[in-house]
Amino acid sequence: MFEVVIGLEVHVQLNTKTKLFCSCPTSFNHKQNTNTCPTCLALPGALPVFNKEVLHKSIMFGTAIDATVNKTSYFDRKSYFYPDSPSAYQITQLYTPVVEHGELEIDFEDGSHKTIRINRAHIEADAGKNIHDGDISKVDLNRAGTPLLEIVSEPDMRSAEEAILYLKKLHSIIRYLDIGDANMQEGSFRVDVNVSIRPKGEDKLYTRVEVKNINSFKFIHKAIEVEVQRQTEAWEDGVYDDEIYQETRLYDQDKNETRSMRGKEEAADYRYFPEPDLLKAVVTDEMLEVYSKIPELPDEKRDRFVKEYGISEYNAGVITSSVEMAHYFEEMMEQGISGKNAATWLTVELQARLKGDTNITNTHVDAKKLGLLVKRIEDQTISGKAAKEVLDKLVEENLDVDGVIDALGLKQVTDTGAIEAICDDIIGANPEKVAEYQGGKEKLFGFFVGQVMKASKGTASPQAVNEILKAKLG
Repeated sequence: MFEVVIGLEVHVQLNTKTKLFCSCPTSFNHKQNTNTCPTCLALPGALPVFNKEVLHKSIMFGTAIDATVNKTSYFDRKSYFYPDSPSAYQITQLYTPVVEHGELEIDFEDGSHKTIRINRAHIEADAGKNIHDGDISKVDLNRAGTPLLEIVSEPDMRSAEEAILYLKKLHSIIRYLDIGDANMQEGSFRVDVNVSIRPKGEDKLYTRVEVKNINSFKFIHKAIEVEVQRQTEAWEDGVYDDEIYQETRLYDQDKNETRSMRGKEEAADYRYFPEPDLLKAVVTDEMLEVYSKIPELPDEKRDRFVKEYGISEYNAGVITSSVEMAHYFEEMMEQGISGKNAATWLTVELQARLKGDTNITNTHVDAKKLGLLVKRIEDQTISGKAAKEVLDKLVEENLDVDGVIDALGLKQVTDTGAIEAICDDIIGANPEKVAEYQGGKEKLFGFFVGQVMKASKGTASPQAVNEILKAKLG
């Protein structure tokens, strides 16, 4: 039996307005090679100037993971050549990063938790982007020099599931802090997975293989499983030392396989040395006090929702996993409704109706509308069943809640006199059923409720119907 050992390197693009060492904008999707200047193109004589906002966002992250924020950190030059790297080196932090020795807690469905250690988070400049079009390759340097925070975990994860839980929690924290948009499709949250295996019970770390730049949680999970299977088969076939070596591999999602990209270099191969064109980055006590003020994080918000709104820990965890959903829920609660009902209609009913690219940030059904719809159920204006019809309509068109209720004729009848008359008619038309019910066949009560609701075309208040029938049937 083998144990899986996983460590993750996550490159987070920080959402500063300008690049790490120059004033070029970091806007995504501009015309190729327009957001460039002599500094980010590494032209002779151009010197870098450190963007202070990057330090601010790094300190926020360090605070969020309960890490050490070094008051003095240094930049290093990492030498390598790639077509999308105009300088043939990368400015990064090897020896003294801005953040180190943090931790992040992941939560399992059974309510248990596990702490994943974070070795470091260091600042570095991004490369550009290669664009492959048939036999032609082009280079877009708009992204060159964009600020990255590389977050390196310890090899504490033991399964693909744990790795995904860690990444989702990390992704959520980045979004809550608002230090990056963490958009995986646009490359602003990129993941490199380091995978190795070892016989269960051993502490020794065997050869790790890096699977690079995977752009979705789904494919990260698959890539880990594929790589674990490849290494396990090599070990069982007795060819582990021949086939498994330190290298960088790519995951092919179409073939569901990893394939070799290049040998994995050691630190010495990059010829690191202190960056000669930059001073050390100094964090003063005043900066630390100001920059370490961070918003409420997912775990804190989850615990508050359980306590304040009376919802289950599971529902609170689902809602707070996304900062947008958490804000949506709190806006719903401004309607003075039940937390349990709000959670159900947000996480179950609304989510089931959002298709394709539609989500809670761009649906016609904003938080005020959904909150009001829940309120209309609770004040017995409409039934829960009718509310589903209303929601179907609201998702399709930008309409008013009360207007849809009126247009569909779904408002509940709460006039007890009118409901009593219907009950009398149903009871009078079913004397045999009445006798059976009064003789002890209590399940027939549902029959009478159903007949009354049918006669009222679903508009009678179920609560009133139940109360009146119980009184009349004795």
